[in-house]
Amino acid sequence: MQKILALILMTFIALPAMAQDEPETLDPDDPEIIVDAVDRDLSEFLWIKRPLIVFADSPADPRYTQQMEYITNRLNALDARDVIILTDTDPAAQGRLRQEFRPRGFMLMLLDKDGTIYLRKPIPWNVREIINSIDKLPSRQREMREGAAQSPSNG
Repeated sequence: MQKILALILMTFIALPAMAQDEPETLDPDDPEIIVDAVDRDLSEFLWIKRPLIVFADSPADPRYTQQMEYITNRLNALDARDVIILTDTDPAAQGRLRQEFRPRGFMLMLLDKDGTIYLRKPIPWNVREIINSIDKLPSRQREMREGAAQSPSNG
């Protein structure tokens, strides 16, 4: 009996890890979640989206490649948290966001819906770490409470 319970427990522990490796796709009718940051103004996302900005000096940067692989494998989890991914891999273009935040090589930045910089990382982060950080934001906590209050099982 204990062996069966241990096997069941191990299965439930392994499922989320296996799910993280499976690529997720969005509905093709949804607006794009990954966009070029070069000519973007953060004010267009104010109170609507949480910008996740990925800077690199080249699209061939291994850190950029790894970060984008993490992101593309879990797009649904990010989209559910109102994240928009902005990428800038061209320092020569001197895009508005690059001038404002002055990244040195690779940099990952997360901003909240109010425009507040929530985190800056010089190394790639997997999506589980990113969504855990987002879920700690007061604005996200409020969204989760409001979403639970509106669910049919609570009404």
